[in-house]
Amino acid sequence: MPKLTFMPHETICPEGVVIEADADETILNSALAHNIDIEHACEKSCACTTCHIIVREGFDSLEEAEENEEDYLDKAWGLEPESRLSCQAKVGTRDLVIEIPKYTINMVSENH
Repeated sequence: MPKLTFMPHETICPEGVVIEADADETILNSALAHNIDIEHACEKSCACTTCHIIVREGFDSLEEAEENEEDYLDKAWGLEPESRLSCQAKVGTRDLVIEIPKYTINMVSENH
């Protein structure tokens, strides 16, 4: 099973977290199953950017983003070449190192 290493994030996982994930599962579903509460305002339907992540290692092992995901990524805060929407990016066979950006451009947070 591939390992997903989530880098420290001030509120979501201050110490960072390493989990095991099933290949072909989305990064978001893997994170949520391990209590890593990545925001996902559109309920995983690829209709916002709140689940934006940056894949610091292993990016090339992911399938390419589809056009709809690319369109939303263009609106994400802190976009980088290795950015993906975690509701769309599926875990492959390689380990990943993932950064959850500090901010999203969501006007209403689920937890507030």
